[in-house]
Amino acid sequence: MIITTTPNVEGRKIREYKGVIFGEVISGVDFIKDFAAGLTNFFGGRSQSYEGELIKAREDALRELEKRAASLGCNAVVGVDIDYEVLGQGGNMLMVTASGTGVVLE
Repeated sequence: MIITTTPNVEGRKIREYKGVIFGEVISGVDFIKDFAAGLTNFFGGRSQSYEGELIKAREDALRELEKRAASLGCNAVVGVDIDYEVLGQGGNMLMVTASGTGVVLE
């Protein structure tokens, strides 16, 4: 499966458009990670606990996008965009949405 942010795949012709496809993930941040991030915020530096959650959520959203595209018979997703949102009381939930156009390449 080719997943790209570009509107096409160089050297390949799009034979069929299957429609817009999404992969969504909502991830909770637990108390320990929240506490560790608070310390990082106080003392300065990067919050590896939050970065790890963000990376995992993004990879999961892209895997979900790929799975949904494959179920429609796609062999590529073009024009991929990834959006991030904070949800929940206190902002302790992270939503990552990957979207793109599912296509069949020749």
